[in-house]
Amino acid sequence: MSKAALKKKALDYHRLPKPGKLSVESSKPCSTQEDLSLAYTPGVAQPVLEIAKNPARAYDYTNKGNLVAVITDGTAILGLGDRGPLAAKPVMEGKGVLFKQFAGIDVYDIEVDAKTPQDFIKVVEAIAPTFGGINLEDIAAPHCFEIEAALKKSLDIPVFHDDQHGTATIICAGLLNALHVQGKSLETARIVCLGAGAAGIASLNLLVAMGAQKRNILLVDSKGVVHKGRTDLNAFKKAYARQTKLRTLEEAMTGADVFVGVSGADLVSPAMVKSMADRPVVFALANPNPEILPEKAHAARDDLVMATGRSDYPNQVNNVLGFPFIFRGALDARAKEITQDMLIAAVHALAELAREKVPASVLKAYKLTKLKFGPEYILPKPFDPRLAERVPQAVAKAAGRKPAKAAAKKAKAPARRA
Repeated sequence: MSKAALKKKALDYHRLPKPGKLSVESSKPCSTQEDLSLAYTPGVAQPVLEIAKNPARAYDYTNKGNLVAVITDGTAILGLGDRGPLAAKPVMEGKGVLFKQFAGIDVYDIEVDAKTPQDFIKVVEAIAPTFGGINLEDIAAPHCFEIEAALKKSLDIPVFHDDQHGTATIICAGLLNALHVQGKSLETARIVCLGAGAAGIASLNLLVAMGAQKRNILLVDSKGVVHKGRTDLNAFKKAYARQTKLRTLEEAMTGADVFVGVSGADLVSPAMVKSMADRPVVFALANPNPEILPEKAHAARDDLVMATGRSDYPNQVNNVLGFPFIFRGALDARAKEITQDMLIAAVHALAELAREKVPASVLKAYKLTKLKFGPEYILPKPFDPRLAERVPQAVAKAAGRKPAKAAAKKAKAPARRA
């Protein structure tokens, strides 16, 4: 499809038959006088009084327990940069569609025109009683770190920055399996991460929590290797500053077992891939154009495992494998936060699922005749029906509570419309 045809199709999709991708629909009948009296006055007074006596009853009488706010300031929209909160609305609506389609979770998208992180934090704190969880999205680093930390501290519902922890969860699951395929371990792998923003830092933090060694990690940003001699590092980069003579990405990648790119297009050359250790792992995740195209990487090495952020190549690192199911588990457990243990549980659930036999329904959905764990299949496919059960259950268990039967059924059979 040509770029012009794709542009028109995308615009028509969002505009027709009515603008936008989300709508609000009543979950209760309201077609008679009695329905009306129960939906609003006088019947609505009864749940109001119950909630006033015990705020926890809001989970029984309102949609709070299945409602997530997808919130942004529009400062880091996909790969498009700072385009403002209103321009971010199509993306936030899209996240709402995915929440509903894959995990049966309702979403209100909220775009905040905030001049400072403090302004943004105040807005979210003020509206938080409405929701069972907060999904932060497309907020530029380093402000995203400050905002998430403040909200996690002040709110009693899960707060999750998908660009940090959602991306990190999928990267870690994919890397566990890629290293397994290559006969290597996380504990001994030499890792180079290109990109020191939200996704890069969060991914390294989670990898370290799971066993990766900081002494084996080199972080590279737009100015080169993050080393102890630099004076321009924020606190998040300083945590990965190494005492090293290496200064460039080319130098860093020599002998590396793993490359993780969350940066920009065409920053890795075939020569850099050739310089890596035997049986390397290359995760070139910049979108829409990766740090190196798979064709070039495979031409340089015939022994690598490759992943991208794109759906037109094998091994797509796709956040939809994570955030709907992580929130499903957190909401079902009525967790007050999404902890590192919950994320690690999701990582293992995803990694283990990819090693199992693939259902026929998945093969049919992707028009495949076979799909087996190996170099070109290290992560489950988004339309694998087992995701809706396995990942939420693992997350809820890590939160210290099994999901309710009703919630589990809801996750298995997401609504058709968002």
